Parts: sequence; structure tokens; C-alpha cells
Amino acid sequence: MITEAQFQHELNLIIQNGIREDIGEGDHSSLACIPISATGKAKLLVKDEGIIAGVEFAKMIFNHVDADLNVETFIQDGSSVKYGDVVFFVSGSSQSILKAERLVLNSMQRMSAIATKTKKYVDLLEGTQTKVLDTRKTTPGFRAAEKWAVKIGGGENHRFALYDMIMLKDNHNDFAGGISKAIQKTKDYLTKNKLDLKIIVEARNLGEVEEILNSGGVYRILLDNFDYEMTKAAVALIGNQCLTESSGNINEKTIRHYAECGVNYISSGALTHSVYNMDLSLKAF
Repeated sequence: MITEAQFQHELNLIIQNGIREDIGEGDHSSLACIPISATGKAKLLVKDEGIIAGVEFAKMIFNHVDADLNVETFIQDGSSVKYGDVVFFVSGSSQSILKAERLVLNSMQRMSAIATKTKKYVDLLEGTQTKVLDTRKTTPGFRAAEKWAVKIGGGENHRFALYDMIMLKDNHNDFAGGISKAIQKTKDYLTKNKLDLKIIVEARNLGEVEEILNSGGVYRILLDNFDYEMTKAAVALIGNQCLTESSGNINEKTIRHYAECGVNYISSGALTHSVYNMDLSLKAF
């Protein structure tokens, strides 16, 4: 996985690019009618229900725009919220608050939606040993914030990108001439380049599971689009040789059934690619 420093760097890049995209040469609306010396106060108002996420990220955005802005927090990341709740007050330069407003709202609305969906999946697995994973199916340029939201919701991050873990999927295996060749080439590559990366390999059927096990050296086997019976059989076959992960056909109705098959992890792209933003607003008062 990536380091904390790398993760913080990614978050800073999101903020820098978001402000560049939104402000450009200047916030002319504010510049036109609000004196530079004017100060004000605004509140983050919840107009929905779910799990709030992005409070700490909002603080980072406000600080980037104007280090003199002050944020008074009432509800922390990961807390349940309902319509009418006030998450925080922000006070200081009125122009600065308005510069940060849209990036804060866009970020928190999406992060809260992801955290809410993740928490729902995590709750559905209560009593099992299975953990919920995200995927790389994220919004381009916003991945670090979305993966942060998954963790706030109680899930775990899969690899961050292509560089911090090896994941041999069906196309890799087919292009390499088969699973065994793909795994051996990968081991050789890691040795040659002195890289210490975990290897995950996708299996499409029980025969491929056996082939992966025979190759050895794999950290986790991804059981892609297996039905429940195939999943149980694969888990029994794998035993303690490596970890297991289910993916494909994962939703609120199926996730518990896959967990009860005994897999260690369940990954779902829906956590980040199929959510509806939480309704939030920043209101001056």
C-alpha cells in the first residue's frame, strides 16, 4: 500500500487542482460585491441522512485557501447525521469562505455518500469475519478522497493504484499466455527489480484456482463472478494457503451470502462508482 506521505500528497493535489479548476484567474462574483476586508461566518448544514465524511478534508481545503479561516467542528467524520444537523462553523474572510465553498461541498457530498454506502455493506456483514474492500473504480483525480471515505465508512482500501500491488486479472493472464506463465513472469519481474509487492490473481473457475495454488507465492485469490456453491468449494480448496476475495455480482442482497461462504474479503466497485451524493449546503448566518 502507499505510504501516509504519498496519500497526503495525493490529497494536496486534489485540493490544488480543485481550486485551480474553480477559481482560475479569480472569483469575480465575490470580488465584484464583497470588500476584501469583509468577514463572515457560515455553517455546514445537512439536508439528508447517512454517514458524514470529509470534515477533515474540508479543513484542509479551508486551510489551503486561507490559513486564517477558523473551523469549529460539532460532528466528526464517520458519525451518523440527519436532516437539520450542523456539522461545523467556518469563520473569517468572506471572500475566502466563498472561494472554498464549492470544493468543500462537492468533496463532502461525494465522500459522505461513499461512507454511507460502505457503512451499509459493513453492517450487513456484522458477525462474519469478512471485510469490505473498495476498488480502483474511482472518479479520475479524486481517488484519494474516495478511498478515505471508504475507510471512514468502516471498509478497507484495496491497492491504491497500479504501482503498489500486483493484480493479475483475466486480461493479464490471457496476454501472458496463461495463469501459470503470468505468475512466474511476475515473480521473475519482482526479483529482477527488487520489488516487494503482494500478488493477487483473479480466477474465473475452480480449475484456475487449482492452477494458481500450484504456482504458489500468491497473497490472495480473487474469485470473480463465482456463484455461492463455487465460492464455498474454492474456499475449501484454498484453505489456509492464501487469502480469498469475492467480487462481481456484489450488492445488498448478495454480500452477506458471499461472506457466509467463508471468504476473507469482498470487493465492490459500487462503493465508489454507484452512489448518490449526500445533500449538504454551506449557509452564511
